[in-house]
Amino acid sequence: MLKSVSIAPMLSVRHGVRALEFYKCAFGAREVFKIEDSDGAVVAQLAIQDAKFWIADESPEYQNFSPETLGGTSTRLVLVLDDPSSVHAQALAHGAKQVSPVQEENGWLIGRVVDPFGHHWEIGKPISQNVGE
Repeated sequence: MLKSVSIAPMLSVRHGVRALEFYKCAFGAREVFKIEDSDGAVVAQLAIQDAKFWIADESPEYQNFSPETLGGTSTRLVLVLDDPSSVHAQALAHGAKQVSPVQEENGWLIGRVVDPFGHHWEIGKPISQNVGE
């Protein structure tokens, strides 16, 4: 039996190899696991410090569609780290588009970007002792 439980998002993307490189450059992610098929489609687990997530090329046959195909996304990711301003700027430098700048809001220092693959990232940290992560 498992001693611990975790949950990690799997982001469906177009151009998985490009997405893998973007997340490494923009967020400092490291590759934990990767498989690539003969057509170049990728499934990979990445980690930003200890926070793990997955990416995979979209697979319509399994009803896994990227935000680009859907014309939007139903999920936002919240990346909590010590220096949100620097990571927000780094993401923009690597091709993300700003949704909102890093600013104080509801006890957080937080900003939002959309990555080149259509996923929305809120990048911030709590600045109030009463705000949970």
